[in-house]
Amino acid sequence: MESNGRRAVVVIPTYNEAGNVERLLEGIRAVVDVEILVVDDASPDGTADIVERYAERCGGDITVLRRPGKSGLGTAYRAGFSEVLRAGDRICVQMDADLSHDPAYLPALISAVELGADASLGSRYVPGGRIENWPRLRLFLSRWGNRYAAGMLGLAVNDATSGYRAYSPHLLRRIDVGSVRAEGYGFQIEMTHRAVRSGARIVEVPITFVDRVVGESKLSHHIINEAFGLVNRLWFTDRLLRRFRSGGRR
Repeated sequence: MESNGRRAVVVIPTYNEAGNVERLLEGIRAVVDVEILVVDDASPDGTADIVERYAERCGGDITVLRRPGKSGLGTAYRAGFSEVLRAGDRICVQMDADLSHDPAYLPALISAVELGADASLGSRYVPGGRIENWPRLRLFLSRWGNRYAAGMLGLAVNDATSGYRAYSPHLLRRIDVGSVRAEGYGFQIEMTHRAVRSGARIVEVPITFVDRVVGESKLSHHIINEAFGLVNRLWFTDRLLRRFRSGGRR
């Protein structure tokens, strides 16, 4: 993709989002002038084709990065961010395609980075943020998962698993986004951990998160277990680094 002078690119991973993606594109274009990069993992329902037809019909800078198969959320974001960074220095925004992330918050997320933040997180767990239509168990797991990650890793962030966020291009290069290996919630946690450890300035923008209405949730027990395992591994690595830097002193 070529840099076109726009200040930001919204990166959207998709897999079987035919029922949502056109509405999402319309919502984004209604509130902010950005480029849109859809990273599609060979959706059997023709999501990529719908996006390309929409772009031809309605115009705008909308690009589809087609991948050969379903490879995971983390690899999709790595591919998308790398594509954007190759074209120049623009803010990278990540958001889900399932309409759980309201495009109305895009201007605030982008502006926060333009005003000096290295990253801005669309946060459900700061004053003004909330979640709609989640069952109690999922809400419990999300809240306590975030508290566990923040407490174990010293993140000082309320919503480390938020998938709605914006990054400065300089931060993505500094933390070497291409080497991040986690998937699902784990990807968001690892990105937050790397940002904090790099000294990044992170701000949280309150959002209302709405559970998907069309399509099936991608959440699974494997994704949840991966996230908790990742937190423990990062904690252990941090501890080893502190011990190494202190010369092995206890």
